[in-house]
Amino acid sequence: MKFLISLHINPAVLDALTDEEKAAIGDGHSKLIEALKESGELINTLALVDPSQAAVVSVGNGQPVVTDGPFLESKEFLGGFYLIDCENKERAVELAAQIPDAAIEGLGVEVRQVMFADGQLEA
Repeated sequence: MKFLISLHINPAVLDALTDEEKAAIGDGHSKLIEALKESGELINTLALVDPSQAAVVSVGNGQPVVTDGPFLESKEFLGGFYLIDCENKERAVELAAQIPDAAIEGLGVEVRQVMFADGQLEA
């Protein structure tokens, strides 16, 4: 079963962390990535740039309209994700709990099963 583990970031929370705490987060992600590669459960993981660098695209009258900045005015934003393939939701939750962000109040880690990929419904 495939799951998306999304990381929701609050910049104010990150800004309040010490350099050592920030380094520990990075080290924790590196260790988890290596463990997921070894277990064969990692499909992909990506970290995203700050939403201030985003472009929002909409179409009006058949023409694309591009606006700079984030889509939503929100204090939290999607900071990255892990796409994993594991036995069940319980295992996905177990893996999500190993993400350092999950231990920091104000940051969010969400687990959602993939409904379809490449046009094929997941079982």
